Amino acid sequence: MVTTIERQERPADAGVLARAGDLFQLLRDGRARTRAELAEQTGLARTTVAARIDALTALGLVGPAGEAASSGGRPPSKFAFNAEVRLVLAADVGASHAATALTDLNGSVLARHSEPLDVARGPEAVLDWVLHSGRELLSQVGRTEADIAGIGIGLPGPVEHGSGRPVKPPIMPGWDGFDVVGYVRRDIDAEVLVDNDVNIMALGERHAYWREYADVLFIKLATGVGAGIISSGELQRGADGTSGDLGHVRVPGGEGVLCRCGNAGCLEALASGPALARKLQGLGIDASSGADVVDLAAQGNVHAIHALRQAGRDVGEVLAICVNMLNPSVIVVGGSLSRAGDQLLAGIREAVYGRSLPLATARLRIEQSRAKTDAAILGASRMVIEHVLSPAVVESAVAAAARP
Repeated sequence: MVTTIERQERPADAGVLARAGDLFQLLRDGRARTRAELAEQTGLARTTVAARIDALTALGLVGPAGEAASSGGRPPSKFAFNAEVRLVLAADVGASHAATALTDLNGSVLARHSEPLDVARGPEAVLDWVLHSGRELLSQVGRTEADIAGIGIGLPGPVEHGSGRPVKPPIMPGWDGFDVVGYVRRDIDAEVLVDNDVNIMALGERHAYWREYADVLFIKLATGVGAGIISSGELQRGADGTSGDLGHVRVPGGEGVLCRCGNAGCLEALASGPALARKLQGLGIDASSGADVVDLAAQGNVHAIHALRQAGRDVGEVLAICVNMLNPSVIVVGGSLSRAGDQLLAGIREAVYGRSLPLATARLRIEQSRAKTDAAILGASRMVIEHVLSPAVVESAVAAAARP
């Protein structure tokens, strides 16, 4: 996915910017411009620019933003992107929790809500919760369903992005092949986009904190283990949407450790939150989740600290292969286990720097997530924004508005 920032850094081309949808991309940075400035920047005739601005203003995407200094005569009007004209409903559905938020078309969060929710309750129950929560948020901000431009949903399993249908998700009984888009659109008539939660976390983290880097690898360590891969500025989903499934890569030394997928020695079976909790339970320590392990480590429990450090090494062994293949500039570690900070990252860095090619790690950064629990919400919103504000979609809306 090409970000707004990247599009704006490219020089303007009048042949490319002739449509209103294309011209609109220049205004998405929020900076107010006059018609004359846009004509100079694009090389288009002022009458053409005026017609495009009028069309975008009619849609509410562009609005007046004061006046420029006058060089004599009436001061020229300025125009800017109106990010509040429509809203996005973003939903992050995890294995045992769910969160929703309303954002404007810049991705700024206006209202949010989260609570425990078991994804195993099934698609109807979970999606009904998302829709109900969305309506509650709309009421809080004084808006209506008609204001929703799109709905973005992240799910904790493989998703066929083109259709939005989950594909054999291991922890989501009843979700396989379910028509998420159709179910949601029966209730709210808006664009609906669905993706794997780690993919949208990668989008959210990168757009919020790492936009200067085009190659980012986001790792989620929680109930499961997965990766979101952004290469040359675009999210890589793979042929069937399963790229980044690192949890079921076999790890050296994991022989005999069974994984829920049926194989033995998988990274998830060794380094996920539940796996670490089971390891401490075997030592007689009360830990029922990855969060408990992180809390114990923070309290100085030596066994918890050792478990997290070894989990980091196991993750790092797999990431070293990814670094040699993908050569990312940044690896961002998120998910509930990432709260452990350097107790986990130290093990990851030890393995990655020790096992990767020197050239691949010369400028590599391995960092804790900055977006933290907001990563998926920000990413779900960004996924929708990039679609509904794309040149083709905006141009289609302009054409529809012009029809009698």
